[in-house]
Amino acid sequence: MNDWQELWLDLQSPAIALELVGLMACLVLAGWVCHALGRGFVGHSIWFGRRTVDGVLFPSLSLVLTYALKLGLLKIQHVPVLKVAVPVLVSLLVIRLIARVLALVFPNSNGARVMERVVSWMAWGLAVLWITGWMAPVLDELESIQINWGKTHITLLHVLQVVITSSLVLVVTLWISAALEDRVLRRAVADLSMRRVLANAMRALLLFIGALFALSTLGVDLTALSVLGGALGVGLGFGLQKLAANYVSGFVILLERSLRIGDYVRVDGFEGTVSDIKTRYTLLRANNGIESVVPNELLLTQRVDNLSLENSRMLLHCNFWVGLDADPLQVQTLLNQAALSAPRVLADPPPLCLLSEVTPQGLHFSLNFWMDDPSSGQAPVRSGVNMAVLSVLRDAGIDLGQAPHEVVMRT
Repeated sequence: MNDWQELWLDLQSPAIALELVGLMACLVLAGWVCHALGRGFVGHSIWFGRRTVDGVLFPSLSLVLTYALKLGLLKIQHVPVLKVAVPVLVSLLVIRLIARVLALVFPNSNGARVMERVVSWMAWGLAVLWITGWMAPVLDELESIQINWGKTHITLLHVLQVVITSSLVLVVTLWISAALEDRVLRRAVADLSMRRVLANAMRALLLFIGALFALSTLGVDLTALSVLGGALGVGLGFGLQKLAANYVSGFVILLERSLRIGDYVRVDGFEGTVSDIKTRYTLLRANNGIESVVPNELLLTQRVDNLSLENSRMLLHCNFWVGLDADPLQVQTLLNQAALSAPRVLADPPPLCLLSEVTPQGLHFSLNFWMDDPSSGQAPVRSGVNMAVLSVLRDAGIDLGQAPHEVVMRT
């Protein structure tokens, strides 16, 4: 009698009623515990999901209770229903774990959804092999398929074990890093840039430790990795100098907080708001929507003007030439009044007009004034001041002078 026939005969036995009642009791108890623990919980959780029973906790509790029931009933009867329920719950637990972790870490990733479907098909396929008793023959067949690489012989079963173990370690590592970032970093570190660099560093460290743990449990000699690490270090030192310099510069910027997300800066003639700081580059978004990718090394080796002052103010100046017959005091008063009438020009500190130069061609005045919100652009403010000055000078009958070898008015 094969496994299928034995399972079919066991399912026809009247004793399965006790199993079905016990299984239902386990599922109901697990659901009640999830509702009790997740009562009042709002948001997405790996443990509770979105409806308290579609997370990891429900299949975990159901699996523990069902397995305990299986061990108890095995002493008095066969348990065909529970033998089917245990692999189904194991597959459901694996699917829920991977799906919830990927949804939390990569909320809008299409690749995460594809990975979830692949894992679901693999988990249910393994459950079918487990239930039907074909697992052992399939494992023996995979063990017999060898891959020869020089003097090393690797079986296909070992390759699959490495892939599955590494994937589970990766998922658990992402889960731990996401939990630490949400529960520890979000409360302990208020600065967004510092929180991001700590989260990236913590995730990289946990992934590295998890990869070493997975390789060690599978019997991989880690001494070979030290040789690979040394060769990689030499490659970074010679062939990847710029790339390594950008990564190091990114961590320095985030740690020193010389630039922060939201700052309005000028780099190599490009002005924009810092929209994101990556470990290799920084994104600057200009007022016209153009986004520039600036390597982090450039931010450390060249001059960077941070226009986001603590009080959100910026000093500007405009130059004007008037005729020699104009009254300097009157011109100063008119220019100061004109600047105050322009939009976004601050009254405190007040504008300051200075007589900068006296030439046969005319009098040169420099008008200095403060503006607010520099991230909204300087050109509209300059234009408003120029138009206001031109209007008041014309109303007062003051002729504009000519700058030496230049146009009549310049800014």
